[in-house]
Amino acid sequence: MNLPDLVSHLDTELRIAEIPDYSNALNGLQLENRSGKVTKIVAAVDATLPVIKKAVAAGADLLVVHHGMFWTGLQTWTGPVFQKIQTALDAGLAVYSCHLPLDFHPTLGNDAVLARALGFEPCGTFMKTKGTENGAKIETEISRDELVQRLATATGARVHLCPGGPATCRKIGIMTGGAGSEVATVAKAGIDTFITGEGPHWSYTLAEEIGINLIYGGHYATETFGVKALSAHIESKFGIPWEFVDHPTGL
Repeated sequence: MNLPDLVSHLDTELRIAEIPDYSNALNGLQLENRSGKVTKIVAAVDATLPVIKKAVAAGADLLVVHHGMFWTGLQTWTGPVFQKIQTALDAGLAVYSCHLPLDFHPTLGNDAVLARALGFEPCGTFMKTKGTENGAKIETEISRDELVQRLATATGARVHLCPGGPATCRKIGIMTGGAGSEVATVAKAGIDTFITGEGPHWSYTLAEEIGINLIYGGHYATETFGVKALSAHIESKFGIPWEFVDHPTGL
């Protein structure tokens, strides 16, 4: 498939131009390849040098990631930055990144896909980030212990619990990644159990004080879902094969 045609489809599907994001996210196509073609996709969470090397070894000509190449801001093209770009260019590997637009997508997004991996169907949103409604809201009845076990099974990672809220969870909110600092806002939205990736130390103590369950599933582990779902969508629609490259941070 022609790379520009696929990029156009992804930009539209993910509403890249409509959803504000952090300045270093630079959502969309971040690096072209010389051929302008896509025959195989590798999905990953981060566009780091080890991941790019793994994508090249897998024979991909497009890397789809959640965290793009420029998170650390403006840099000189030296050292590992140069190696990353040179490795991709030499191998004909293009890079497409989607951060908040992928988090927020109602069917392909990290929040929604994780909710379904836990056995739930989101019934709406509960937050607003940079002006966009987001977060998967779930209304159900499940024991806190069972929910923690489901999250551990879905992510394959260690789960950390602050049992500040009820033992039976009825209003669950999911916002993957590093949203722990939003615990007070989440509680005001009526959520009794907040699932996210990570957060600052004080988020645990605050959750205890305000009476909400806070469940950390890991920043990386909770954000593997969106890139997989997006790549599967591409294969279903355009027939381009894909694989996931796992390079966990443990955070």
